Amino acid sequence: MYQLDLTIFRWLNSWVGVNDFLDWNILFRAEYLLYVMIVAVFLFYAFDKNIGRVKLAIIHAFSAGILSRFVFTEIIRFFYDRPRPFDMPAEALAKAGVLVNKLIEQSPGHSMPSGHASFSFALAMAVYYYYPKTSIVFFLGALAMGAGRVSAGVHWPSDIFGGMIVGIFSAWLINFIFKKLK
Repeated sequence: MYQLDLTIFRWLNSWVGVNDFLDWNILFRAEYLLYVMIVAVFLFYAFDKNIGRVKLAIIHAFSAGILSRFVFTEIIRFFYDRPRPFDMPAEALAKAGVLVNKLIEQSPGHSMPSGHASFSFALAMAVYYYYPKTSIVFFLGALAMGAGRVSAGVHWPSDIFGGMIVGIFSAWLINFIFKKLK
């Protein structure tokens, strides 16, 4: 394990169990913020009169999200099965000085890259191509969701970083394909 991964994980995961509000906040970001982001993509219909651009943005966002989460992430996980923090052997965690405070239930294994992070960053990057200023909110949401997943004890920080790379690359690839098809 990398020292930076351990340091960031220890700090974020130490917030679990401090009080009910923080636990609720972490739980919301780790489990539900991605769904809020998905719904937010459809809100462009309400605020943009250019329906053609809205449709392209939605198709781009969900194509990139599906490509990143269900294709690239699964291919990487097939070749690299990294255990989640709570799934690490107790002696390895003790040696690294890590105590995992697990806030949500998650199946063991397949931690790298984070599927949640890959999907949310793919959405954010796809939104960037159509609504650059609004994409800042999506990128902040993706970062908050990633921090929530680490805080909840189900991912290492580098899993989120890996998901970010996969998601951004997927949106870029879909954008490249769209431009070639025009």
